[in-house]
Amino acid sequence: MANLIRSAKSGSDWTYNDLVTYNITVVTQSPQDFFRTNTEPSLGGLDPSLINSTVDADNVGDSTSRYLTYLDLATKATQESWIDIFARETLIILGFEERGLAVGMGFRIPLTICGDVRRTAQTDVCLLSRRSTILLILQEDKTLFNGSDPEPQVIAEAIAAYQHNNTKRQKERLPTLDTMIIPCITMVGTRPTFYLVPVSRALSTAVMNGQYPATPTRVVKCATFLGPNRRFSEGMESPEYRRLAFKRFIAFKRLAKGYWQTFLV
Repeated sequence: MANLIRSAKSGSDWTYNDLVTYNITVVTQSPQDFFRTNTEPSLGGLDPSLINSTVDADNVGDSTSRYLTYLDLATKATQESWIDIFARETLIILGFEERGLAVGMGFRIPLTICGDVRRTAQTDVCLLSRRSTILLILQEDKTLFNGSDPEPQVIAEAIAAYQHNNTKRQKERLPTLDTMIIPCITMVGTRPTFYLVPVSRALSTAVMNGQYPATPTRVVKCATFLGPNRRFSEGMESPEYRRLAFKRFIAFKRLAKGYWQTFLV
């Protein structure tokens, strides 16, 4: 593996081959193992019409109507920007944008790779602190648009976030951290998959120098689907799927917050 070819490339160009060259594996976990609970979160704080309405419902409030319009456009997207807008709106309505935090789009993160400091990893959506610490990354599936897979890309963005966050810590005269577990989400259409990406100093240094790290990196993920007898393409346009996805987002927010508080500046 140490003899595999590595090249300086931006995060949007990463593929599964790049994960192999940097000794990164991705393991799927059950919801119980990933979220570390058997109890589903309550949706009691949300407007029931937001959860239960079809995308063409017209007897709903203005805010619900706007969200359902974004959902409908994302479901039928011919422009990737609609999926980004829908994903951002989902994070906001589910409470990710707490005081002092902001959900942004198109945030470009510097990525040092193979000795090249000119590369970047651009997030579709991310959660930032007021001082621009990157807390969570969301990447959409662009296979309908340019044939790229979001999983390697979001892992590249997590590595870039580790580099960026430690640079911020240095500027604040805070100690840099050996490891950050970066919470990430990919969206295939309107179907979310949740990730915990552990980025170590050794992995970041290996990427910066274009070397094979001796220690493997194990990323864990949890996909969202209703069951084996349901359509794989079913997404949040289905109220039943939306209810499950909302619960997963809320559970992930609680899990992710525990990790980002360890490196929040």
